[in-house]
Amino acid sequence: MTDQDIHDLIVCPKTIVKREPAHSYRTEHRQRRCDLDLRADTDGGAFEVFIRQHTDFIENFSIGLRFQTSNRLLGRITLTRYNGPHGESSRAPDGHYALSHIHRLTADELSSGSIQPQEKERQITNRYGAFEQALEVFFADVGITNAWDYFPELRQRRMPLC
Repeated sequence: MTDQDIHDLIVCPKTIVKREPAHSYRTEHRQRRCDLDLRADTDGGAFEVFIRQHTDFIENFSIGLRFQTSNRLLGRITLTRYNGPHGESSRAPDGHYALSHIHRLTADELSSGSIQPQEKERQITNRYGAFEQALEVFFADVGITNAWDYFPELRQRRMPLC
């Protein structure tokens, strides 16, 4: 699998076919959690989304896209993760733990045996600052065509500040 193959999987149009729980979030281990099953609109490929948000430190969240490969040895791979700040700044020179950032799987990581993006492959972003904004950006970036049907609360637009 090449970097272009990974990119194509991330951006291909997808439809949510199931949300668990259906209308809310469950709480486990001090996190609000939700999982989505997706199908690619073109070839029916199977994808999953995981959504996690810390219940006490709400800026700490992770939204990720997984793909079910046809390779039995690989199984499910995490293609990308959109993270909020983790509240730490000392673990990395760029301070990304204290900032919103995006991880993407690379072909090199995959060929080295990793099935999820590693810490070294990340992009600090200002495209979102809060959990709800990250959901909107994520859904647009990964091509989910019916997100509003499952997350109607995201349709509510905020009034601009004067």
